[in-house]
Amino acid sequence: MSDNAALLTVAEMAEADRLAIAGGTPGIDLMEAAGAAVAAAVQQYYPTGNVLVLCGPGNNGGDGFVAARLLAEAGRHVALALLGDRDSLRGDAALAAQRWRGMVLPAVDVTFETADIIVDALFGAGLNKALSGHARALVDALNASGKPVVSVDLPSGVNGDDGQPHGTAVRASHTVTFFRSKPGHLLLPGRSLCGRLQIRDIGIPARVLKQIRPRQWQNDPALWHAVLPVPGVGGHKYSRGHVLVRGGALTGAASLAAHAAARIGAGLVTLAAPRDAVAHGAPAAVMRATCEGTPDWRRLTADPRRNVLLLGPGNGAGEATRQAVLHSLRLNRPVVLDADALNVFGGRSEDLFAASHTQVVLTPHDGEFSRLFPDLKTAGKLERARQAARRGGAVLVLKGADTVIAAPDGRAAINANAPPHLATAGAGDVLAGFCAGLMAQGMPPFEAACAAVWLHGVAAEEAGPGLIADDLPDAVRRPLATLRRQVS
Repeated sequence: MSDNAALLTVAEMAEADRLAIAGGTPGIDLMEAAGAAVAAAVQQYYPTGNVLVLCGPGNNGGDGFVAARLLAEAGRHVALALLGDRDSLRGDAALAAQRWRGMVLPAVDVTFETADIIVDALFGAGLNKALSGHARALVDALNASGKPVVSVDLPSGVNGDDGQPHGTAVRASHTVTFFRSKPGHLLLPGRSLCGRLQIRDIGIPARVLKQIRPRQWQNDPALWHAVLPVPGVGGHKYSRGHVLVRGGALTGAASLAAHAAARIGAGLVTLAAPRDAVAHGAPAAVMRATCEGTPDWRRLTADPRRNVLLLGPGNGAGEATRQAVLHSLRLNRPVVLDADALNVFGGRSEDLFAASHTQVVLTPHDGEFSRLFPDLKTAGKLERARQAARRGGAVLVLKGADTVIAAPDGRAAINANAPPHLATAGAGDVLAGFCAGLMAQGMPPFEAACAAVWLHGVAAEEAGPGLIADDLPDAVRRPLATLRRQVS
C-alpha cells in the first residue's frame, strides 16, 4: 500500500508527532513548521488585507501563534485573539505564545468587522466533544461573518476520524494539514467544510508510518496499480475471464452492468435473463443466455469458466433472487452483489453473512446498507463500513459521494474523486459491472473494488455534466488506457 495515500486517524497522527519528537525533532520545530505552512497559505491565497488569528488553548493554538508572528514579520497587519487564558498554555504552545510580541485579545470579545482574512487555530483535530458556550458562539459568529477562513489542521469542530461536526463547525475556505490527511478531511460533511485542502511537510519522517501501520488510505491508483490487469501479447479472451450477469424481467440495469464489465476488460460477458425479458442497451458483444429461474441459473453457473458472477441489478427482490444468491455463494467463486441481491436479505442478513466469503463484494448504498445492518447507525461512515465488512466476511463498498471500500481484515479506502453529476440512476449498476470485470481478470476483490470506484469517478469526469449511466462504460476507455500505459 502507498505511504503517500495513507490517512491517519487523530490518534495515529498524535503518535506520528510523538515518534518524530522521540527521534530527535523538537516539538517546537514541528510547531514552527506548521505555523509557517499556514502563514504561507495566507500569503499565497490572500496576499493583502487584515488578518485575524483565532487561537485555542492547545497545540493548534500554538500553530496559530507562530503563523501570526510570521505574518506580522512579513508586514501584514495581524490581530490575535485567544480562547482561554494565556497563562494556561503549556509546552510548545506556551513557547510559541512567548515568541509573539503583539497584543493577545480575548476571543470572547472579538468582532470580525475589521478582519479581511481569519485564521482558525482554535481546536483542529484535538477536539473530542461538541463545541459549547463561548467556543460555539465564536464559531457561529465566525461563520456568520462571511469572511474567508484558513483553518489549521481541521476546521474547528470537525471530527478528524469521521468528518462529523461537533454540534457546529467552522466553514473554511482553506485548510492546511500536516504530514498526512485524516479520514475527516475526505468524509462528508468534513470534506465540504475544509474548502481547499493543502497537505504540508513539517519535518515528520515518512519512516514513522512503518511503526504506525495505518489501515486506511485515500483511494488512489498507487494502492492498486501493481495488480491492475494489463493484457499481454499472448493473451486471449478466455484468459481475461468470463462474467455472468443475472438479469430480470426488465434488463436495463443488468445490461448496464454487463456493458461495464465488458468495457473494463472482461474477455467474455453473458447476460442471463428470461426469454421474454425486455432488453436494453447492452452491446452486441455481450452474449445472451436464457434464465427462467433457479434451475437455469444452476445450469449456467455449472461452467467454471464463468469465473465471476454478478447478481442484483433488476433481479427483483423475490425468493428466486435469494436462492440464486445463496447458490452462487456456495460455488466459492468471486461474486458481486448489488441492488436486489442485497435487498432480498433485508431482515434476514444473517443468511447472507453465513454464506458469504472473502471473494465476495457487496455494493450497497445507504438505504440498502441500513436494511442489511440496521444496528450500525451511530458510528461514522468509515467505522460502519469496517464493521459491516468484518461481519459480512466480504469486501464492502458503501457508496456515496464519499464512498468507503472496506475489507474484512480492516483495510479501508475513502474515495474522493466522484463529481456531483455522477449521482444518476443506473450509475451503481455500472460500478458493479466494473468491479466484476476487474475481478474476472484476476484482480483481488479489495483492490478491484477500489479500482472500480476510482475509475467510476474518473469516467464521470470524462463524460462531463449531463451524463447518464449509459455514458459511463464508454467514458472509462481513455482513463483506463492512460492507467495501463503507466503500469505496463
